[in-house]
Amino acid sequence: MRNIKAIHKTVYSPVDDLETFRAIPTQSINYLDPFLFLNHHGPQFYVKNNNGLPFGPHPHRGFETLTYVLKGDIAHQDSTGGESVIKEGGIQWMTAGSGLIHSEVSSQEFMQNGGKVEVIQLWLNLAAKNKMVEPNYRGLTFEDICHFDLDGGKVNVDLISGNWDKHKGPIDSLSNLTMASIRLKADARLSLEVDEKNEILFYLAYGELVVNATEIQKHQLVQFENKGSEISIKANSDSYLIFGYGKPFNEPMVAQGPFVMNSQEEIMAAYADFRSGKMGKWR
Repeated sequence: MRNIKAIHKTVYSPVDDLETFRAIPTQSINYLDPFLFLNHHGPQFYVKNNNGLPFGPHPHRGFETLTYVLKGDIAHQDSTGGESVIKEGGIQWMTAGSGLIHSEVSSQEFMQNGGKVEVIQLWLNLAAKNKMVEPNYRGLTFEDICHFDLDGGKVNVDLISGNWDKHKGPIDSLSNLTMASIRLKADARLSLEVDEKNEILFYLAYGELVVNATEIQKHQLVQFENKGSEISIKANSDSYLIFGYGKPFNEPMVAQGPFVMNSQEEIMAAYADFRSGKMGKWR
């Protein structure tokens, strides 16, 4: 068994009028190399003629973002020309790399009609050798993602990147990350094997699980020891799990505002490049 090292509760950290629960970073955990940041927005209901999500144009450099759209939609636009509207069940994977400006707002349709919003966003670090790669964006619908069932259909896996038995996710991660969401029905059972060289991201968005004989509630992040490989899961209720793993970089990490680099000098260079327009112009 891979023993549980700690269980971290989210902190309530609203963004404007958007209800937000932050799992990483908090006072109890700074980051899980290479997983830097996890915000769980909603679920929240927006009335008709609303202002939508509050993530207008802003820059990024030095990492990737993975956004799960559980409810509602996200309209993405960036300074490299990337553009899409992703609805419920889809994801967005953006490689900020050397830098770009992007926005993540609600579609005009959603702002006009209203509805429920729920979004989970991760920041995934890049190794020093990949910090300055060319920016890239992909928006995937639910149908674009690799799906398969386990435990007689009680477990539904949405595989985004990496390999899982004979299955392969549609995203080729620069950091060789395996990323998925897992939907478990009540009484479902799942056994996972993760090599101890890998760091694990394990966030329960909702539901209740028993993980290696320990009860886990919604809005909890499970941190595992780096010994052993087996994780045994039983669902006490319908649950939704964000699950991923990858090898730590074990490199210096400096995060400031929208940039994540390996030194303070590189952070200052990022701000200078942004101000001079090297990350693109906003249309």
